[in-house]
Amino acid sequence: MVSGLHRPTKLVIDQQAIKANIQQEIQRLAPTTVLWAVVKANGYGHGMIEVATTARHAGATGFCVAILDEALALRQAGFTEPILVLGITSPAYAKLAATAHISLTVGSQEWLVDALPSLQAGQLAASLAVHFAVDSGMGRIGFRDTATLQAADTFLQQHAEFNLEGLFTHFATADEADTTYFEQQAAKFNQMHAALVSEPRYVHVSNSATSLWHAACNGNMVRFGVALYGLNPSGTALEPPYPLQPALSFESELVFVKQIQAGAAVSYGATYHAQQAEWVGTVPVGYADGWQRRLQGFYVLINGQACEIIGRVCMDQLMVRLPEKLAVGTKVTLVGENGGQTLSLQNVADYANTIHYEIACNLTERVPRVYLPEK
Repeated sequence: MVSGLHRPTKLVIDQQAIKANIQQEIQRLAPTTVLWAVVKANGYGHGMIEVATTARHAGATGFCVAILDEALALRQAGFTEPILVLGITSPAYAKLAATAHISLTVGSQEWLVDALPSLQAGQLAASLAVHFAVDSGMGRIGFRDTATLQAADTFLQQHAEFNLEGLFTHFATADEADTTYFEQQAAKFNQMHAALVSEPRYVHVSNSATSLWHAACNGNMVRFGVALYGLNPSGTALEPPYPLQPALSFESELVFVKQIQAGAAVSYGATYHAQQAEWVGTVPVGYADGWQRRLQGFYVLINGQACEIIGRVCMDQLMVRLPEKLAVGTKVTLVGENGGQTLSLQNVADYANTIHYEIACNLTERVPRVYLPEK
């Protein structure tokens, strides 16, 4: 996608905030526990390569991604640290992953059987590192009982083409106050872990929420994701043990200002009609940038004042009701601080009836990312 470098719309990413969030978490970890930064989905919309660079400076010793292509992009950018693909990769790409020293997630013995021929074909410099996923209650991927896990472990031990580097699970309710289901999952994982014949190098169960509120379960590796970006995994349900610093701001400007009279309509479908004479500003941001149509009726900040988004959000533009006539070029804040007021991703998500993860990940590459340097 083309990046809009010649319009006044941008995401500003504070690399110092990312660094501070990681360092605060590392200070809480046991000396034997490492932190791997989760940079999937273009760094949750913040920019994968730039976030990974900052995370490495902050003390992250490895990375987690969702798909093999993200891992390969990190390798192509020069990252030599361990990388784990959290999703299931086709066995057809096992040799490619092994050649690039990328670790893959395995959730069945069948995957190992299907991957073996490609690993046996030709000379490999290293075995394929795998992490066994345990489905302790998430219901997504992984081994669900000790018998199948043990069988896969036995198969792996019989084939030097594989190296059992890790064992992990993912909790469904680590960000909730009620810990009943969390404890059931933890018990299931511990049972499965005990059934392994061999002990992998990494045993990891903690995403951001687990590490923040259930640190006793951390194992020797933490997958630090959404909190890295300064976002509370629970939304507003639980308070984190230390202040998280949001890294992302979303800014634009007024590009057109006009006065409309009472009864005049604004935007597609004529869903908004002015109740009186009003000043209206146009902002060059739309749903093609990830600012969804359902945000009609929400607001932006201009000169520290909340200005309602009126009419439907268009593909490339939206309109706001102004308190008075303002100059073209006046700064508009969609996320961040403006005039002493703050508009957060959580505020946006609450209005859109979703989670801040979705809002951040939906911000498209058409919006340029500008990076404030680390201190």
